[in-house]
Amino acid sequence: MSSASVSLPGDPPGGRRAVAVWGIGVSVYFVAVIFRTSLGVAGLDAADRFDVNASALSTFSILQLLVYAGMQIPVGLLVDRLGTKKVLGLGVVLFTAGQLGFAFSPSYGMALASRALLGCGDAMTFISVLRLGSRWFPARRGPLIAQLAGLVGMAGNLVSTLVIARLLHGIGWTAAFAGSAVAGVVVLVLLVLFLKDHPEGHEPEPLPHMGAAYVRRQIAASWREPGTRLGLWVHFTTQFPAMVFLLLWGLPFLVEAQGLSRATAGELLTLVVLSNMAVGLVYGQIVARHHGARLPLALGTVGATSLLWAVTVFWPADRAPMWLLVVLCTVLGACGPASMIGFDFARPANPPERQGTASGITNMGGFVASMTTLFAVGALLDATGDDYTMAFSSVFVLQAVGVSQILRLRRRAARRERERLVASRVETVHVPA
Repeated sequence: MSSASVSLPGDPPGGRRAVAVWGIGVSVYFVAVIFRTSLGVAGLDAADRFDVNASALSTFSILQLLVYAGMQIPVGLLVDRLGTKKVLGLGVVLFTAGQLGFAFSPSYGMALASRALLGCGDAMTFISVLRLGSRWFPARRGPLIAQLAGLVGMAGNLVSTLVIARLLHGIGWTAAFAGSAVAGVVVLVLLVLFLKDHPEGHEPEPLPHMGAAYVRRQIAASWREPGTRLGLWVHFTTQFPAMVFLLLWGLPFLVEAQGLSRATAGELLTLVVLSNMAVGLVYGQIVARHHGARLPLALGTVGATSLLWAVTVFWPADRAPMWLLVVLCTVLGACGPASMIGFDFARPANPPERQGTASGITNMGGFVASMTTLFAVGALLDATGDDYTMAFSSVFVLQAVGVSQILRLRRRAARRERERLVASRVETVHVPA
């Protein structure tokens, strides 16, 4: 029997009501991803609108991700303490205000502040959705639920590449971004009316007051678990190449370095999203059935991504052939699902009262890597006169750092997870009938 199939005492039952409530939470995440990635299809327009260079353009995404990453542990603590509904509600208000502010920003500084506000609200969504899933579904469904949440998020990315891009060039900057903000109001109404933190009879144990001592204990206890740290580094190493490509630099690379039209470049970005959605379903099913496949899937994705990235960047001709760009975008689609595997290391390593904190620590990984790479690519493009070969090579440095940490922690995390699994089975045996 795989560890994924063990039912723990007090597991929530799941069912249709769980799907309905969880669906509301995921719809909030869906809208957050639309807002997060809308800049990816508007990067060249933003450079013209605010008259900025590559480094200044990358600052939009860097600041957004800096706020997002910096908020992960505080958000995890808030979710553990206050519950999903309150944190998600605050997140919707903030990211909707940020998207609306971005629509009407008259200056570069105002636009930066709006993206920071958006990043703050966005930071409150995914950790909350993971917590909601763990409260409404049995533990054995955790890997699949996480992958499905990631899949819905990528559907939001698809809306950006297909809808926001067309609106942007059809009705203009202000109308496109302001119109999209209406989606935030819709999901806020659904959340307020219908979302519940947990099913009846599965109320969490009351937590102590969230003072400084409590915060330190939660963070320290989560970090001590090797599974939490391994989850962070898996997320760090797998997520960022696709994030950098979709969030900002993919469209300029395909248009300026590869000579493609914006329409063709948009189709390739859409391919990344579609591949992500397909691979997410496959990875979720594999990990749910075979926990031993987690690390091979993660490292295999890193290896394939690194190989295709290198072949494309160092292609001997001036421009890579279309078939290679298609293969690259298809492989990049596996980065998001592979990053979800990080949560499958952190989740079994921590008890329910630390799930939010541990997920927050894990979720920092990929966004710190993405933020670092976005900055490096922008700086190198300015320093080298838009040499994408040099700028995109920065990806390999972070991949090497991440893989070394994964290999260092893997045995320690596996040993600790086996110990917790044995303990949970003993507890199950001794639960009164």
